[in-house]
Amino acid sequence: MTQPAQPTTIWLTKKTFDRLSAELEDLRGPKRQEVIERISSARDEGDLKENGGYHAAKDEQGKIEARIHQLEDMLRSATTDVPEDDGIVSPGKLVTYRYAGDDEHEVFLLGAREVDDDHEDVEVFSPQSPLGSAMLGATKGSTIDFDAPNGKTLKIEIIDAVPFHE
Repeated sequence: MTQPAQPTTIWLTKKTFDRLSAELEDLRGPKRQEVIERISSARDEGDLKENGGYHAAKDEQGKIEARIHQLEDMLRSATTDVPEDDGIVSPGKLVTYRYAGDDEHEVFLLGAREVDDDHEDVEVFSPQSPLGSAMLGATKGSTIDFDAPNGKTLKIEIIDAVPFHE
């Protein structure tokens, strides 16, 4: 018998968590109510088969309910805790790295892609992205092999991994 999948913790900044929570409340309240009223009004117009307003409102209702479900799942498994400053690449850290043989370094934040909307000053990669998953668990000073999307294997040196502070 297989074990049920354990929920994956999603790392969000406090700002992103608050924004998504506000969006969820808006969708559960005013947006949901507005669509319900539009559906009711369209029903009162008669034949539903030929009623474009009714079908458009039902489509919008489906999108709202799907987004509500997505946000509820995300926020239920989200954390905004600042990770430990241990030099290990993990969600919530600013990761500084460079490709082997290159003097230039790059920095990104490892976290949920939704963080990108609130922090335009830093590039965000999810732990599930090719680069994020390759670096996950690596330590400061280590060199890892990264299988790039183009099929090439690249060597990447982890220069630093420090907690992100807003």
